[in-house]
Amino acid sequence: LNCLLNSSGKVLLGKQPIEIKDISREVRKRLKENSKLIISVKAHGQAKYSDYIRVIDQLKMANATRISIANTE
Repeated sequence: LNCLLNSSGKVLLGKQPIEIKDISREVRKRLKENSKLIISVKAHGQAKYSDYIRVIDQLKMANATRISIANTE
């Protein structure tokens, strides 16, 4: 599952836009469907670090344990 964070703090989870505050709920639902789900997080080079941390925190709250940090080259 791709999680993309753009430079203005907007997030796409899969191909769907989502508010950062809703990531935990959605990921928790998807983990129930597939307990081996891997979430790949990629942030735009100009994304705010605070937004990036909020995304990671949401994944932790969802108990996601398979998180890949993608390179932003």
